[in-house]
Amino acid sequence: MFRYERQYARLLDAQDELAPYREEFYLPEGTIYLDGNSLGLLSKRAEQALFDILQAWKTHGIDGWTSGKYPWFYLSESLGEKMASIVGGKPEEVIVTGSTTVNLHQLVATFYRPTSERTKILADELTFPSDIYALKSQLKLKGYDPEEHLVLVKSRDGRTIDEADIIAAMTDEIALIVLPSVLYRSGQLFDMKMLTEEAHKRGIIIGFDLCHSVGAIPHQLHDWGIDFAFWCNYKYLNAGPGSVAALYVNEKHFRREPGLSGWFSSKKAKQFDMALDLTPEMHAGAFQIGTPHILSTAPLIGSLSLFCEVGIEKIRQKSLALTRYMMELIEHELAEYGFTIGNPTDDAQRGGHVYLEHPEAARICKALKAEGVIPDFRTPNGIRLAPVALYNTFEDVWQTVQILTSFRKKSPTSKRSESGR
Repeated sequence: MFRYERQYARLLDAQDELAPYREEFYLPEGTIYLDGNSLGLLSKRAEQALFDILQAWKTHGIDGWTSGKYPWFYLSESLGEKMASIVGGKPEEVIVTGSTTVNLHQLVATFYRPTSERTKILADELTFPSDIYALKSQLKLKGYDPEEHLVLVKSRDGRTIDEADIIAAMTDEIALIVLPSVLYRSGQLFDMKMLTEEAHKRGIIIGFDLCHSVGAIPHQLHDWGIDFAFWCNYKYLNAGPGSVAALYVNEKHFRREPGLSGWFSSKKAKQFDMALDLTPEMHAGAFQIGTPHILSTAPLIGSLSLFCEVGIEKIRQKSLALTRYMMELIEHELAEYGFTIGNPTDDAQRGGHVYLEHPEAARICKALKAEGVIPDFRTPNGIRLAPVALYNTFEDVWQTVQILTSFRKKSPTSKRSESGR
């Protein structure tokens, strides 16, 4: 059927209004890069922004903090304002700062205020492990045993979390909820608006880890009333390895003193008064701690210009089309070879990647790399494939599935397995 042939993929690419943006990126020669949900590719704009910051350092020296095209003293705030449209926050609610886990520590230290009745933190057992490490640390710092005071919602199938189970766990003992927007393994997208409403009905503060959704999925953090959120910028936002992260705090909490105060928590006009008592900013900037890492922030200047130009809604539309097309091809070409689609197939519940399960996933990932396809292996049997809207094509998707099909046709164990669909 024509729909499953290369010509159809090329037709989709010819109709793609985002296709020209592929030229903005440095694509590894001879590869199909499908690991943008772990580390996004370098764009020419991000590279130029880094060069610009280096030039400012070379030209201005210490005066680069207040001079030049991008004064460093205000860079975190100015980038937060640009990023606000991507996450649906007000400009003053977003700040570029820290790393994912440092920001989580800051936010939990700020918002976890146990009482005699409410002492527990609610999370889920499928969230990224570093979040759990941080939550356990914060409980210990407050003198609580994580075995008793960290409540983890269990998965019914090992892939997803039933949102009804999350709501059922919102008991009178819960002081704080921290959940991912998208489960990093299966790509399940939570209904953040609904979960926030349910938490607030019970008087519980709730925050979200957006690492696997920001830059791929639109958010409306302010309108949904979410209390706080945090995320990295090196995945779909393509800001580079170890790039500075970001956080969101709803404006209703601006008078709350940061749990972890530092040099850059200060109100800008007071920062160089050198007073021993902090006067915190009256916006998300209060939740910074130390001096911004300027060189690790610089690529985000160029990367955000792309996202502001294209718009997150168009990016989401293409992302859904790419993953939908990939799943259709997998069902048509690979169902008889023991592959299982482990991610939600409904658009409203799916993040930006496809999650394939197969007993030989590790070997298959190595074989894909040998053929020039860059996937992401997740132990014990997962293959994450993330076709990214700004630089992947429908033909990339088609070619990847053909390569997978060629492996299985050559394999002596290519019969349908018990895990097949």
